[in-house]
Amino acid sequence: MARVASETYSTVAMVLHWLIALSIIGLIAAGTWMVDAIKVPETQGQAFVVYQFHKSLGLTVLVLSVARLAWRFVKPPPPLPSSMSGWERFAAHVSHSAFYVLMIGMPLLGWAMVSASPLGLPTIVFGFFEWPHIPYLANLTDKKPVEDALKQAHEAGGFILAVLLVLHVVAALKHHFVNKDNVLARMVPGVRAPRSVTEKEHA
Repeated sequence: MARVASETYSTVAMVLHWLIALSIIGLIAAGTWMVDAIKVPETQGQAFVVYQFHKSLGLTVLVLSVARLAWRFVKPPPPLPSSMSGWERFAAHVSHSAFYVLMIGMPLLGWAMVSASPLGLPTIVFGFFEWPHIPYLANLTDKKPVEDALKQAHEAGGFILAVLLVLHVVAALKHHFVNKDNVLARMVPGVRAPRSVTEKEHA
C-alpha cells in the first residue's frame, strides 16, 4: 500500500491540478470569444462581463499555480515510470516547466496589460473586491505602445498554452492506452493503470 501511495499524486496536488486545468480551459474559451465580441455593439455589454470574469479567473490561476509550485517542494511528485525513455523524460520535464512559466507568467502579463491600458478600467475580482493596477504602468504617460506589446505577448502566450494543453492531454492518453503505464492513473482519481507496476517490471 505504501508503494502504491508513493506512485500517486497527493490529494492536494490533484485538487490544485484540476482546478487550474479547468480554469485554463475556461480562460482560453472566454478569451477567444471576448476579443471579437467586444468589437460588436450588440455583444459589448456581455463581453465586458466576460472580460471581468477572464481577469478574475486569471488571477485565481496565478494564486493556485503559486500554491501548487510551493506544494511540489513540500510534497514532491511521484517518479516517472521506469519504462519511459530518456527523451520522454526530458520532454515531460520541459513541458511541466513551460506550464508553470505560462500559468504564472500569463496572469502577470494580463495584469500588466490591464494596468497599462489607457482605458484604466478596474479589475473587480468576481464582483467582490478591486484588484489594484501596477502603479508604474498605470502612471505611464504614453500607455498605448506598452499595452500593445503586452497584448501581443499575452496572445502569443495564450496560443502556446493552448497547444501545450492539447499535447499534454494527448500524451496522457498515449501513456494510458499505448504505453499502458500509470501516468494518467496517478493524477485522475478512480482511474487505474491498464496493468500494474509489478506486471510491467516482469514483462
